[in-house]
Amino acid sequence: MDKGKLKGHGAMLGAEILWGVSAPLGKAILAAGMTPLMLTDCRMAGAAVLFWVLSIFTPREKVTPRDLLAMFLAALCGVVINQCCFVTGLSLTSPVNASIITTSLPILTMVLAAIVLREPITGMKAGGVFLGAAGAMVLILGSVSDSGEGNIAGDLTVILAQLSFSCYLVVFKRLIGRYSPVTLMKWMFTYSAVCVIPFTYSEWVSMDWSSAAPIVVWGSVAFAVGPTFLSYLLLPVGQKHLRPTVTAMYNYVQPIVASLVAVCAGLSRFTVNNAIAIVLVFIGVYLVTRSKSRADMDAKESR
Repeated sequence: MDKGKLKGHGAMLGAEILWGVSAPLGKAILAAGMTPLMLTDCRMAGAAVLFWVLSIFTPREKVTPRDLLAMFLAALCGVVINQCCFVTGLSLTSPVNASIITTSLPILTMVLAAIVLREPITGMKAGGVFLGAAGAMVLILGSVSDSGEGNIAGDLTVILAQLSFSCYLVVFKRLIGRYSPVTLMKWMFTYSAVCVIPFTYSEWVSMDWSSAAPIVVWGSVAFAVGPTFLSYLLLPVGQKHLRPTVTAMYNYVQPIVASLVAVCAGLSRFTVNNAIAIVLVFIGVYLVTRSKSRADMDAKESR
């Protein structure tokens, strides 16, 4: 494996670990009184500020007006629609339904990559995607207890969140390769914050900050710095060096990390389901990584 791909795999693994660890922190912040959309605001605005500060210490890149528009569209797909639809859908449907639906991301990405980028859907790739999905479902269904009922509107909203992120991974792959992660993300999160904050202004004004628990304030800062800023700093590195379907496959790592965090915190125990899920997910990632890409097919035809 060349250094570029190895770097991409490391970046995606790091990003997914951060997202997986963020689940318990996010739940604690919401339980303390902050609404889902307010937490989304913290992620967007906090990350935007941090990326702009970091850009002061990195080489300046000139972004063309056309690419600024493309970054706005990328922000809509990769951050605004994805985040807002997911938290809205989660508030309408059951956590189990939402968790299961998120396993559709690599499947949707594989289909979109075949349509947009003409990436082949080989037997190995399809098998790896569905093997990874099976591993994630084994973990979710085996470890989550949920008595709430699903909701068709909520389920469809969560699906829309996955579809929007699939579009971001596939459609904007070439844009991501042209700029550094800092330049890309400082604009994407700025656009995202501008789009969302006006719709949550009333929630910020009505919140009683004098009685707000410290976890709301400091937890929100930590949530913006760690799971958002650092993970989205790593995400473009993975997108630049890996195919969209491979990038999306790392989505299956999130429930594994969240489960292991719960085990380490004494909130759960390590079971056979955990072991099976981990094996299935990483075999799936390996198979998708080893499957032939469009470049491989073209090189074979030319020979």
